Amino acid sequence: MTHSLYYKFILGYLLFGLLGFVTIATFSSEITDQYLLGRRSESLYDEATQIASSYSGMYNGRDMSLSSSYPELVKEANYLHAQIWIVDRQGKVVSDSAQSDKQGQVIENFDPTFMGNKSYIIGNYYHQFSYDVLSVHAPITGNYTTHGYVVIHLPLSYLRTERDGILNIVYVTSAAVFGLSLIILLVFTKNVYFPLKKITAGANEYAQGNLMHHIEVHTRDEMGYLAATLNYMSAELGKMEDYQKTFIANVSHDFRSPLTSIKGYLEAILDGTIPPEMHEKYLNRVISETDRLNKLTQGLLTLNSLDSKGYLNRTSFDINRVIKDTAASFEGTCNGKNITFDLTFSESIQMVYADLGKIQQVLYNLIDNAIKFSHADSTIYIQASGKYEKIFISIKDTGIGIPKESLKKIWERFYKTDSSRGKDKKGTGLGLAIVREIIQSHGENIDVVSTEGVGSEFIFSLPKAGTP
Repeated sequence: MTHSLYYKFILGYLLFGLLGFVTIATFSSEITDQYLLGRRSESLYDEATQIASSYSGMYNGRDMSLSSSYPELVKEANYLHAQIWIVDRQGKVVSDSAQSDKQGQVIENFDPTFMGNKSYIIGNYYHQFSYDVLSVHAPITGNYTTHGYVVIHLPLSYLRTERDGILNIVYVTSAAVFGLSLIILLVFTKNVYFPLKKITAGANEYAQGNLMHHIEVHTRDEMGYLAATLNYMSAELGKMEDYQKTFIANVSHDFRSPLTSIKGYLEAILDGTIPPEMHEKYLNRVISETDRLNKLTQGLLTLNSLDSKGYLNRTSFDINRVIKDTAASFEGTCNGKNITFDLTFSESIQMVYADLGKIQQVLYNLIDNAIKFSHADSTIYIQASGKYEKIFISIKDTGIGIPKESLKKIWERFYKTDSSRGKDKKGTGLGLAIVREIIQSHGENIDVVSTEGVGSEFIFSLPKAGTP
């Protein structure tokens, strides 16, 4: 869509103007004709009636005297731009304002009643004219008898001239309105077409992979909103692209390290670098590295399942019992570092509605991290308290804490606060990412409060059982 939409709009605009002009020309001409015909016929009939009334007063019973009134008849005809006849009952033209050869002629088949209830007729008036005229009749009466008729003929060409004058005004006005309507085209071009061209060009840039392109449309309307949305989309896609590159690099790094170790140990065993009496030790290291790979793979599979919808299997269960059981599973690890748990529950039984297996995984990951980063001979505090329709679970340690610059990054996949990524041999950098995905999939939130050298506290919420 480079120009087609704009050209279609212009074509539609011109077509609208043409059809509008044809419609105005057709209907205006017809309406104006009918209006002028009706108005002029009434006016002529009134004039004819007035002339007939004046001639009725002159009637002496046997004849009519026209010599004294003829000049007035001519003036009246000139004023009306018409031709006035005085016709007797037999159809003889006894007086003609135009002084033509019609005076004294008898109109063949003259019948003053053929008009019926109409006040005018249009035509050549009994073939008396070579052109169409508008004719009106008014009877001349005297002593309760009709002695003649006043007939006024107005050429239709005069009406057409008058009609054309009116239509010219209509046409000029229509043309002026159409010209002013070009403002609409200009507004469309400025506010729709040009921004749309920029948006289309931007979409093409995005399609070609140039996510750094910025669409320069800043209007406060739908076009501006669309441009802003596309700019935001491109920025997010750029971040996603960077994230994917980082993700692939991290996955490659975390898979490459154990695979390199496994390959090195096995090659050393095969070529005799490692003596037979040391085989068991290094085979155990190979098993440890494979366990690490298995854990990493399971973490990736878990995140992949969390990205899909509808995977939760919610039930009602006692969160206190789950916390106790999960903490008990770390007994051996805690004994090695002489770490103890301090469990605090606001009520003896606190029922929540969630996915039991997933919440167990959340608690396991958070407690495992707390133990991993706690000092020996320390205490880990776990609390569960109800407030309104939520149960809030807190896991707090007094360990090394998290650096301030790392707090926003700990939820990212494969992120480790250890910049060397080598000290934590068992960690995958997926634990907290999995925790956040599980909690958010329940429609809840998880937060962290940490001070470096003091410790960290993770707090998340779960809905109480029976809560809508």
